[in-house]
Amino acid sequence: MRGDASEGGSAMWPYAEWNGFVARWRDACARDAVLAALAGPWAVCFAIRAGTAEAVFAFAEGRMRPAGGTPAFTFAAPDAVWAKFLQPVPPRHHHVILAMLARLPEVSLTGDMLAFAQYCHVVRRVLEVGKWLALGRALPVPAALRPSLTPPPVRVSGGYVPVEIGGVRHDVFHEWAGSGQDILCLHTAGSDGRQFHRLMADPRLTAGHRLVAFDLPWHGRSAPPAGALPGAWRMTTDSYVETIMGFIAAAGLRAPIVLGASMSGEICLELAYRHPEAFRAIIACEASDNIQGRQTPWSWHPQVNQGLFVPEWVHGLMAPDSPAECAAEVLWHYAQGGPAVFFGDIHFYSGEWDARGRVGRIDANRCPLFLMTGEYDYSCTMEMSEATAARIPGARWRPMHGIGHFPFAENPVLFAEYLLPVLAEVAG
Repeated sequence: MRGDASEGGSAMWPYAEWNGFVARWRDACARDAVLAALAGPWAVCFAIRAGTAEAVFAFAEGRMRPAGGTPAFTFAAPDAVWAKFLQPVPPRHHHVILAMLARLPEVSLTGDMLAFAQYCHVVRRVLEVGKWLALGRALPVPAALRPSLTPPPVRVSGGYVPVEIGGVRHDVFHEWAGSGQDILCLHTAGSDGRQFHRLMADPRLTAGHRLVAFDLPWHGRSAPPAGALPGAWRMTTDSYVETIMGFIAAAGLRAPIVLGASMSGEICLELAYRHPEAFRAIIACEASDNIQGRQTPWSWHPQVNQGLFVPEWVHGLMAPDSPAECAAEVLWHYAQGGPAVFFGDIHFYSGEWDARGRVGRIDANRCPLFLMTGEYDYSCTMEMSEATAARIPGARWRPMHGIGHFPFAENPVLFAEYLLPVLAEVAG
């Protein structure tokens, strides 16, 4: 939260005038453009608790009511946590409620978990409004409490290639930009190759490299094959490797550098294990040998809006200082996923994938292997990636400060600052 949004220091909830503050908070929510855009045939009541103080927020027909009601659920945190949350740029694990719930045992969520899954996007926005007021900012509250940027124009070429996976033909869409050494760019779970558009617009990269990104089958512009059943998608390690190696052959790539993050960072480790001779180098971001606790039934639940919940589930994985425009694109891509596609990807990412018995047998001398993880990633933390790198002889480990779980998409300019030295090392 830079620029105008970062003027002034941290704050604390104004307990001395709590009732008056909560009344102003509710009024600001009633006037908020983001919450107004969400208005519709829904109702919810929830509570935010700070120490012994509590604020209740009730919505009817999707609009804020002036008084409270009976909360369906309560989110509570101690003062020490709120003090960090209310900093203009919070430290990691304190910037959004889902990060707090995942990594801070002193934070709690009680009550109706289904209702929370249905309305966690509303809770986040209400807290953003309250934080804005607690920091003494003038209304209206910006749509995103993040810095802004002027994006460069994106110029890419694209097309389809046939890839056979499990004996079934898939028409796989891919895009590319630049010239020189190929970099095969693998998108994250539930998204598609558009995540690399801004990286493809960076002349520092495209001057000596050709960036190539494809949409996995069932993702983005790579439609499911004929006769596929909606909701049937499930990613596995074997099918993922087969898809990548099949695309490399179909697209005519020769010894590319492969770059991935999150789910695709995990498969980078598998590629280093199975096919090191096929790559010039492997760059695995936000990756470790095992990830637990990220599968959620709410991303494929008939009473939860997948287009609202899935973007919210990944929202807090991004750093608070990642540009608003980039973060919005990440969330928009996630909102467009097909039925159970995100759920089916996480089946691999935080379920079927377990390389704890294999990573120690990776030979980084056969293919240079780099692991890089963002400071704000609470799914695969820096500590988890560093521990995995330590188990791989010859692997290089690099932390990325100021970045979260989607480095090439959420903050491509900053990510390039970490990526360029790695590419120079590979070229050297």
